[in-house]
Amino acid sequence: MPVTEPTSRFLRACFRLPTDATPVWFMRQAGRYMPEYQAIRRQHKSILEMIIRPDIAAEITLQPVDVLGVDAAILFADILLPLPPMGLQLEFIAGRGPVIHNPVRTQEDLAHLGQVDVQADLGHVFEAIRLVRAELQGRDIPLIGFAGAPFTLASYMIEGGPSRNFVETKKLMYGQPETWHALMQRLTPILIDYLLAQVDAGAQAIQLFDSWVGILHPVDYRRFVQPYSQSILRSLMSQTDVPVIHFGVGATTLLPDMKAAGGHVIGLDWRVPLDQGWAMLGDDVAVQGNLDPTALFAPRSELTRQVEDVLTRAGGRPGHIFNLGHGILQHTPVENVRAVVDMVHEWTTS
Repeated sequence: MPVTEPTSRFLRACFRLPTDATPVWFMRQAGRYMPEYQAIRRQHKSILEMIIRPDIAAEITLQPVDVLGVDAAILFADILLPLPPMGLQLEFIAGRGPVIHNPVRTQEDLAHLGQVDVQADLGHVFEAIRLVRAELQGRDIPLIGFAGAPFTLASYMIEGGPSRNFVETKKLMYGQPETWHALMQRLTPILIDYLLAQVDAGAQAIQLFDSWVGILHPVDYRRFVQPYSQSILRSLMSQTDVPVIHFGVGATTLLPDMKAAGGHVIGLDWRVPLDQGWAMLGDDVAVQGNLDPTALFAPRSELTRQVEDVLTRAGGRPGHIFNLGHGILQHTPVENVRAVVDMVHEWTTS
């Protein structure tokens, strides 16, 4: 809890303080479903080219704030940004997503990874944060910074991109545990420095994305992952006064262990009813979620029903942040996203 009690809906909800309405923001709210984003994208060769331009990243970050009326902005960036400075050849390929052309699968591969100077290698991220904060000055709209959790980054590094079964990742975990732990030990301090630098630049909240953690058995999570996520989360919670959100996809069976790892807020995906997920976590933590992203394609009557269901399950308790159970999908109708914001605000205004 910060020394000064926050005034924004979003920050207050993170600390389970009463709010005048339930705050709303969306993962991937700054992105390709918006015409304003598409207009900028057509002028650039790649997403990375846009991300490393602080002025462009800041502009895209700010687009949803006015268009949607959300209660928080999230930086336009990518969880894989720390990987190229390590020597990984990252490319975003249309129709495939991120591809790493030199994956890490052996102790020798690990030995070839380079050192990361967070300020020198990722300074464009911090400059974008400063630009966004300057534009939001005088408005009670906080900016969320973020990073990928070490397990998710390690999975990308090992698989060479997205995967369905994560065979290479689990082969390394089970077959070369020393190499696995060495890789996680390599990533963890980089991510701590990266996230602390985001806070120093002006990020007012942090989200740790563990996008692939749901593929793990709880025993494997506790053995191979939890200590490293815990180190990051506890470093943030002890060294800053900003709220920290811990989010995993498909992670219902891991929720108690993720809570134990840390975070002021635990994100829930759409696979668990919000009230059940919150009961698994306990009342001493805030929750974020958890509308199915595909509900935004539904007829308005069905979308309304699903939004109402999430809010009913939240029960008006302090500490609920309305969000999707994962990011906004491409081709999502902008008018439906805006409608959800309006519904949540209208139905929960005190």
